[in-house]
Amino acid sequence: MKETILVVDDKINTLKVMCAILEDEGYVVFKAKNGNEALEIFQKEESIDAVLADLKMPGMDGIELYYRLRSMNAQLPFLIMTAHGTIASAVEAMKKGVSNYLIKPLNYDELSIVLKRAIREKKITTELTEYRREAREKYAAKNIIGAHGSMERLFEMLETVAPTDAPVLIYGETGTGKELLARAIHSSSTRHDRPMVCINSAALPDNLLEAELFGYKKGAFTGAITNKKGRLEIADGGTLFLDEIGLMSMLMQTKLLRFLQEGTFDPVGGVKTRHVDVRVIAATNKDLNEEIKAQRFLSDLLYRIEVVTMTLPPLRDRGDDLLLLINHFIEKYNSEYNKAIKGISAEAVDALSAYTWPGNIRELENCVARCVILAKGEMIQTVDLPDKIEVWARAAPLTDRGVIGSIPEKGVSLKTVEGELIEKILAKCNGNKSKTAAMLGVSRKTLYEKIELHNLKK
Repeated sequence: MKETILVVDDKINTLKVMCAILEDEGYVVFKAKNGNEALEIFQKEESIDAVLADLKMPGMDGIELYYRLRSMNAQLPFLIMTAHGTIASAVEAMKKGVSNYLIKPLNYDELSIVLKRAIREKKITTELTEYRREAREKYAAKNIIGAHGSMERLFEMLETVAPTDAPVLIYGETGTGKELLARAIHSSSTRHDRPMVCINSAALPDNLLEAELFGYKKGAFTGAITNKKGRLEIADGGTLFLDEIGLMSMLMQTKLLRFLQEGTFDPVGGVKTRHVDVRVIAATNKDLNEEIKAQRFLSDLLYRIEVVTMTLPPLRDRGDDLLLLINHFIEKYNSEYNKAIKGISAEAVDALSAYTWPGNIRELENCVARCVILAKGEMIQTVDLPDKIEVWARAAPLTDRGVIGSIPEKGVSLKTVEGELIEKILAKCNGNKSKTAAMLGVSRKTLYEKIELHNLKK
């Protein structure tokens, strides 16, 4: 689609020449002899990509026209044409938001370059605005799947906490969605139009973590060939998410604590102290109070980051949320892999429900993605599940039967319990030693030794 330009100039000959040149360059051009005529055209046309207007015109001048049009479209590129004697006025206009100015008589090569740049910048700004809007929607609380009571309470807390600038500490096992919750907090906050920057405290050694967090000056260390902003500076005005903060070294904890106390930091190799305004959200799968007792975490740092504490429950404790998540991931990966899986069988749901999901939602998502890809029919069946889940599901009822389910009054020896458990799981796995070993959480070598010890059939 061709870009559309509105040209405004009270000099009729100049207006005709500019319109002819711009049309030759492929633009759709509307022309107006004054500001009022320009306003009428702008209101009629659905899309004007840029406006090129003379600064000095009788009646409504270029600056007043700019203000009137900006009230209707704040992102509209607006270029001023001016004579040498009014350059100062044009520069002042740029301070007020005008995109650029051109000096008369116009250099048409320059006009082409400046106009293309202004339109391109507008497109980039529009795309960035749309990207931020989509990001806010993607990470909004409504996109966190869950109807369990524990999740409803979490949503209520999120709604209360997000608009504040209070530091938040998110507890949860690996894979429960701590970063997703952090992004939902940011997206619902007053900082949503500023960056959210994430850093994994456990992913980098101290020297690299410090450089990533605080930035560095050229020559600070080998390989520092230029200045680099740190994550803190990039997040200025927005949110810094510190994942796995429980694994941060004591040295880095001390440096982070200083920033949280003073709001300032020094880049590595720098002497000029920087000040930034960021909201800190941290996450951990560790009990930080226990880490403090073990002298692996600073109590003062905990007091700084846990003004508000939110805890994500593990998947195994979320009841029917499992089925909600399964259906959500089926829909997601149907779209991503161009599949048409209609659902999941009751037997497969039972098998997934029996599994304990040590990797939580992340593990479930990977599992469903695999099933969507490999399923032979329209429904995911038990046979489509990973072997470890199928084996687990078949062995799950063992705790309700036999020696384990009913302990005699006189007691029972550990050897007897162990032997019967191995025998039952072997039967459930149809004698498959690999599956049996996986179910028991032991190596094949250990399983063979136990079979020999209990004199079981091989």
